[in-house]
This record gives sequence, structure tokens and C-alpha cells, in this order.
Amino acid sequence: MKFRDYYETLGVARGATEAEIKTAYRKLARKYHPDVNKEAGAEEQFKEIGEAYAVLKDTEKRAAYDRMGANWKNGQDFQPPPNWNEGFEFSDGGYGGGNGAGYGGFEGDQSEFFESLFGRGRHRAGGRSAGRQGMHFKGQDHRAKILIDLADAYNGAKRTISLHMPAQDASGHVTTQERKLDVSIPKGIKAGQSLRLSGQGGPGVGEGGAGDLYLEVDFHPHSFYRVDGKDVYLDLPLAPWEAALGTTVNVPTPSGSTLELKIPAGTAAGRKMRLKEKGIPSKEPGDLYVVPTIVMPSADTDAQKEAYQNLEKAFDFNPRAHLKG
Repeated sequence: MKFRDYYETLGVARGATEAEIKTAYRKLARKYHPDVNKEAGAEEQFKEIGEAYAVLKDTEKRAAYDRMGANWKNGQDFQPPPNWNEGFEFSDGGYGGGNGAGYGGFEGDQSEFFESLFGRGRHRAGGRSAGRQGMHFKGQDHRAKILIDLADAYNGAKRTISLHMPAQDASGHVTTQERKLDVSIPKGIKAGQSLRLSGQGGPGVGEGGAGDLYLEVDFHPHSFYRVDGKDVYLDLPLAPWEAALGTTVNVPTPSGSTLELKIPAGTAAGRKMRLKEKGIPSKEPGDLYVVPTIVMPSADTDAQKEAYQNLEKAFDFNPRAHLKG
């Protein structure tokens, strides 16, 4: 997938105002419209201009796009950084986050790059206006992605989170407004689930109440745990003699406790050892899988080298025997 520099496509600076973006789009759209320009490539250029304008004219899409930074070049190989949208608050339906739940943003085909950031769909309708006096509407729901520690899913926690809501200043420049919220993380929550904060979304119209805020949860990357649904995996380093002869080791768990685990003699690397119901807790708890890895000590001294040489003599062992023939 290739990065698309929407500012370059419209020929505007990254700090361009809304009016400057609209002017540039109208000029290019007239030039490359298929009804006017019959040159080869004009229609494709028109689509690219439309996609760029769909992103840059919208405060929320533009704020999300700008988070990629200015270091990416047009046509450069690109994958969205992990959790690049964490902590950004968007009105419901205004931001897809790459999961297909958002909007397309313009009439026409969407590039792979566009869909990786905003999902697949069509341009959302405009927000509700106050309309006639006496009309009442509930405010828009808002959504944001937050990262929590795996231990919070095991134990539950109370956390203060910071969210950044895209906004536009009086000059037409995109800004972000920060707000902090106290959030209760329930024990047993899994990645992909959402927390609902009632009344923390957009303001209502008339006597309509405020919308809700939905916080999609994911986990901070951990140095040695991996999460798959409600199951958790831990790679457990073993010395060669521990794997060959067997031993008992203390295994840490994400809850903060440790468990004694018996390592059978002859344990092979990659063998999954299941600790039942020691995964993320819930009505049906997940499991904790311990996966042994064999760590070879280095031979830095003459005595250590001699030990390896004696090991070689003691075993009639060819690890590549299966490759013969």
C-alpha cells in the first residue's frame, strides 16, 4: 500500500485553512472533471482530488490524517502504525478507524490507503442542526480508542484518561481540545470491547440529552505476554538442562501473582503448557499458555567451551538427520 499525500494532491500547505482547501479543490475539480477533460488519466486524477478533499475538508478526518505526521512521502510504502488513533475522540459515524464502521467520505471509489485509515462506506450526512424552535434531539454519540494495561483486565482498575477531540478555530485551522475523564475498568474486559460513558458524548439540541461516549479498549503491548481473545501466552525461557532433565519454575501471571509450574523431563521448545482458567477472568475464564523456549548459554571461557565439547562427545545426536535423502 502506498501513502497518499492529500496536501500535495490539492497543492496546499499542511497548515492551509478550510477556505484555502476548498478553493484549491474547486480549481482542480473543474480542470480534471471527466465531462471537461478527456485526456488520459484525467478521470483518475479527478478521483484522487475528490478523495483528498473528502479528508481535508472534514475536521475529524483531517485531524486523524495529520496524526501520521509530515515525514511520509507520496507513493512511499505505508502501513498505519499500531494504535495510531489511540486517544482521539470522534463523533459517531464521523470516523471509521480502519474497521469498516466509518464513512467513505465522497462519491467514488476509495483507495486502499483511505480505507486503511477510515474504513469503507459512504460520506456521512451532516450533523443535526437546531432546526425550528422547539425541536429536540439527543446529542451525537462519540467514540475513542484507549489502551489499558493487561493487569487492569485481570484486577479491574480506576484510571484517568486523556482524550483529544478535533476542532476548528476561527481561522479555519484544525486544532485539538483535550479533556480528562475518570474511567472504571471492569475486571475481565477484553480487547475490542467498549466502555459506555453515559452523557459524555456530543451536546443535545433543545431539551435533548447529551450523547454517550464509547471507549474501545485495547491493551498496551507487553514485554512478554501476548493476548488472543481471553487467552494469554507467555514464552518461558529454559536452559537446555532444565528442558532435558525437568525442573520446577515460578511463572509470573498478569494479575501480579506467581505460580509454580513443573517442567517435565524432555520438554521440547514450542510445546504449549496450559494453565486452565488463568487467562483473562470472566464467566468463562480464558487460559494462560506457557510456551517453552530453549536458551543456549554462550561459551566465553575455556571451561565453558570444554563443557560443550564434552556434551558433543556424550551424545550421538544429529539435529539435521531428517534432512538426509
